Amino acid sequence: METLTKSGPKRNRYIVIEGAIGVGKTTLARMLRDYYRTGMQLEVFEENPFLADFYRDRERYAFQTQMFFLLSRYRQQQHVPHLLEQGALISDYMFAKDRLFAELNLAGNEWEIYQQIHAALAEQIPSPDLIVFLRAGTDVLMGRIAQRDRTFERDMDREYIDALCQAYERFFLQPQQIPVLRIDTNNLNYVTEPADFQFVVDRINSALREGSFQQPLPHLATGEEDLLAHGRQLADFQRFHVELDQSKGFKTDLYFNYLCLSEEMGELGSEMAKLWREQDSWVAQGRSATQALSLALSERREEIESELADCMAYLLKISNYAGIDLETAYLCKMKENQGRDWEASRREQDRPE
Repeated sequence: METLTKSGPKRNRYIVIEGAIGVGKTTLARMLRDYYRTGMQLEVFEENPFLADFYRDRERYAFQTQMFFLLSRYRQQQHVPHLLEQGALISDYMFAKDRLFAELNLAGNEWEIYQQIHAALAEQIPSPDLIVFLRAGTDVLMGRIAQRDRTFERDMDREYIDALCQAYERFFLQPQQIPVLRIDTNNLNYVTEPADFQFVVDRINSALREGSFQQPLPHLATGEEDLLAHGRQLADFQRFHVELDQSKGFKTDLYFNYLCLSEEMGELGSEMAKLWREQDSWVAQGRSATQALSLALSERREEIESELADCMAYLLKISNYAGIDLETAYLCKMKENQGRDWEASRREQDRPE
């Protein structure tokens, strides 16, 4: 089991679990609290007297509901420094979520009033060391919401959950001052599957230690403990593919794998074309290019991630079969690029024959 204390001057870690309604924030927070033996701060949503009315008539009760949440969350956040004096802390929400929900639910004068109050309060909120962003598709979320069967959620609007998912995706696409660890939970069940929970723990440990969000790889020549202590290098991934190819009996022919890489690049190109069409569709509906891209990425991110991973795998394999240390080659090339006079190169290219 890991300890959640920063290296150097002792300071306890503060980790926040975030994501849309039904994604499993509170469940994971409780499990991590027990695993790490930390303190815990859970969002108090049951005390909001307007919540049930809000789900029945969002437009009518949005402002009362949102202001109650804002002040409640602010009061809770004032206890964070004191809780951190006692030990590491895990919470199932970030203060910034309040504005994210408000932007969906408020408009006109109510939105303007809310923004002024939120801005004044947000300046006094302590920042976490890590945000764990749990992601899931709308259908999965609706299923989980139905399964837990909270009275005030029984008439949950699917369009509202879908809009909330997109709002979270847009928010975390923006540059963040706080490290964000994304975890796709569509196919995870960390409640009943110990391996799924360990997967989440490993990624959190990696994020806190090295800023690397990769799951530890199996069967590497370097010992796992040493690997995690010093951080992975591209050479570690190349060694992984050597052993993987041997254990699986994969073809190691250089040219065959180059053709496979070309095929994967084509599949990536196909996904990029779909992304472009999705963005173009949103633009046609009146969204700005930036908004349209964010919305399109929220729909196609998993497919693009998968194709990029396939391309990287074949690039590593080709490096192995050609006897090239890819990390050294990359660093040498980037050093060359840093010292290159790019303006002179452009002038040379533009010079008439």
